[in-house]
Amino acid sequence: MAESSGSWPEQLHLRGVTEAIIATRGPNDSWNLAALGLRAPSVDERGAGRVTARTWGDTRTARVFTDRSEGIAQFVQDPRVFVDAALSVCERDSPIHPRAYAWVELRAELLAEGSEDGTRWVDWGLEPTESTVRDSPLPVVNRGHAAVIEATVAVSRLGIEGYDREELLGRLQWLRSVVERAGGSQEREAYDRLEEYASAR
Repeated sequence: MAESSGSWPEQLHLRGVTEAIIATRGPNDSWNLAALGLRAPSVDERGAGRVTARTWGDTRTARVFTDRSEGIAQFVQDPRVFVDAALSVCERDSPIHPRAYAWVELRAELLAEGSEDGTRWVDWGLEPTESTVRDSPLPVVNRGHAAVIEATVAVSRLGIEGYDREELLGRLQWLRSVVERAGGSQEREAYDRLEEYASAR
């Protein structure tokens, strides 16, 4: 097990939006686990080269970031953990999930806020204070990568009797939007290549 101070793990290759589990300590002293997308550093007027995240609505994560400015990001690959964290109230006595490969204690700083369709959003700058890697290599979950894999299935079905071509093309268009939002350069390049294959079918 490797530990370091003030930095993200070297083994963590962030690109696009990497899906993580964030543990925040609530007023009842329990740890709440929620899903949080970590956007890779990009030098701009808001992020200034930092990893950032956006919260939507009045979530527990947003409230704790506002009140305490801290949390623990952890990286898991078990889809069951993501489902529970994203879609339920997931409270634990310990902040670290037993299936986490690595975790990063961090400070959260409000960078910008606004609203979209009546829902408040907040962009946070995330600064690591301590990090621990339990297992290497460190797998990460990237929605853009998953969208590319799903799109290959749709393309493989183009031209096959029994599949609706327009429905498949609509699915490919939607998956392209996921790649643009959450993928990195590899995923975008892969999707460009995938669309070339699709146009030939």
